[in-house]
Amino acid sequence: MKLTRPMLALSGAAAILALAGCGSGGKGEAAPPKEVTGSLEHIAAEAKCKPNMQTDADTIRQAICKRGGQKYILATFSTDRGQREWLNGAKDYGGYYLVGRKWVAVGEEKTVEELRSVLGGTLEEGSEHMNPGGSHNKGGGHGGGHHG
Repeated sequence: MKLTRPMLALSGAAAILALAGCGSGGKGEAAPPKEVTGSLEHIAAEAKCKPNMQTDADTIRQAICKRGGQKYILATFSTDRGQREWLNGAKDYGGYYLVGRKWVAVGEEKTVEELRSVLGGTLEEGSEHMNPGGSHNKGGGHGGGHHG
């Protein structure tokens, strides 16, 4: 599918609206740190990961990292468009994504939430039908306190 400028603007607006309900206005929630930027090696170092490189190409660099007992994927992209196209395809398979400027960390929900406290970024969730019982059903800070 070819992405046009209006489609990109629309999907960007939808993402902003979807994330607006998950602001840092909750009690006891620490605001995420300023988003980390830079090379895959720099981002991995910030996350205290020694990256196991899987893909090292001009458009994408991808490595496996570990946090505690959990593995996650850390990927960097040469362009914003390349990152968004990759994310759009990857999200069809479910999963949890921590998205920064030209980088993505993919892993278990708990893992990417912990990484956010170190790397900053925005949490995104893959296809709902691939994440049964995902964060929408757990209350994980989204919707708590809205009940009377």
